[in-house]
Amino acid sequence: MGELSGYKGAALRFLEKTGAAVGDVLEVRTSWGTVTGTLVPRYLYGDGEHIVLKLRSGYNVGLSLDGLVGARVEAKGEKPSFAHHPPPRPAGGLPKVLLIGTGGTIASRVDYRTGAVRPAVTSDELYSLVPELSQLARVEPEIMFDILSENITPAHWEKLARRVARAVKEGADGVVITHGTDTLGYTAAALSFALAGVPIPVILVGAQRSPDRPSSDAPLNLVAAVAMAGTAKFSGVYVAMHQGESDDKIALHRGTRVRKNHTSRRDAFESVDVPLAAVWGRDGLEHVAEGLPPRGGEFKPRPKFDEGAALLKFYPSMPGGMVRAAKRSGAKIIVVEGTGLGHVSKEVAGELRLFIRSGGVACMASQCVRGRLDLNVYDTGRDLLHMGVVPLGDMLAETALAKAMWVLGTGASGARAKEMMLRDLAGETTARTFPG
Repeated sequence: MGELSGYKGAALRFLEKTGAAVGDVLEVRTSWGTVTGTLVPRYLYGDGEHIVLKLRSGYNVGLSLDGLVGARVEAKGEKPSFAHHPPPRPAGGLPKVLLIGTGGTIASRVDYRTGAVRPAVTSDELYSLVPELSQLARVEPEIMFDILSENITPAHWEKLARRVARAVKEGADGVVITHGTDTLGYTAAALSFALAGVPIPVILVGAQRSPDRPSSDAPLNLVAAVAMAGTAKFSGVYVAMHQGESDDKIALHRGTRVRKNHTSRRDAFESVDVPLAAVWGRDGLEHVAEGLPPRGGEFKPRPKFDEGAALLKFYPSMPGGMVRAAKRSGAKIIVVEGTGLGHVSKEVAGELRLFIRSGGVACMASQCVRGRLDLNVYDTGRDLLHMGVVPLGDMLAETALAKAMWVLGTGASGARAKEMMLRDLAGETTARTFPG
């Protein structure tokens, strides 16, 4: 039964009649034509009414039994498996780039047991799967975590920051961190504060589609990240992802100004209210923004984080008790995503007043993706200012949360924490909002 992994019901009976096994090449006759492909496993939660073939193009096709006329085994094969290939030998005289793996889609493949994507590929395997890297840098792969990004915590941020700091001391020309896309923006912001002044490029990179899919964005994202980390003349923390849906350009985003704005598109990430830091094409860097910090300089990492911060999204009928709950959970800084220019209901405002009087720091960001706060326009905003709410300008809410945890990690509290949240420390706020 293992030779037909995942198949059941009518689909299993159909395949048993042909004598097929997973990995065999089948010629399947349908009511509308003939399809030839390799039989691949079905996942545990699939139905019993379909069979799945992998076509020569690399894409999978599901065929409903309703339209099948018959099938025959064209060639025997082996059950699909992930083969680990030795990494290619890099050319001499290339820059040294540390490739840190943390998991995520870029380091995942389809699990045929469930049909879902799961972490499975190590940094070393990524290196071997993208042989172009050997012509760009002396890549030193290192797996630090093997988790999906929703499981990343400030403790992981701290470990990453410390490892990057050590890489700087060891003479790395750049660092690339593979990371799941869902919380990549949080990690990029967190590292931007913890590694402020880092003298080399630190580039986080992810993928919207796993490396074992023909449409994967992983290889090009990784190639661009390694190329820029090794040779770019600027330093700092950035995110590298597709600029468009085609496979030709990679956008480099500032770590504190990037946001995932689409669930599945390859160009899901956007720089919010600031220009792109750079654009990379297959022939190298095509554009670099003015004012990026150069390589070199003094570097004093501050990698500690404190989880005593909370992010609350205001909504109509939101109970003030949510502010109290955040305080009870240990929050010393609360970042509120207010509506529009930065507003909340009277009930929530009253609870924020009590939180501030108890020694907490309450900050306001906007739910709007673009634009900036202005608490001086309406009475609601002026009341919030008067009670001591910290307006965060055009800072992204996700960035504000990471910053709050970092601020607390420095030991700051009260007035000092408020002052640090107001001050632009890593490009998280701008003097004016960039149009478009």
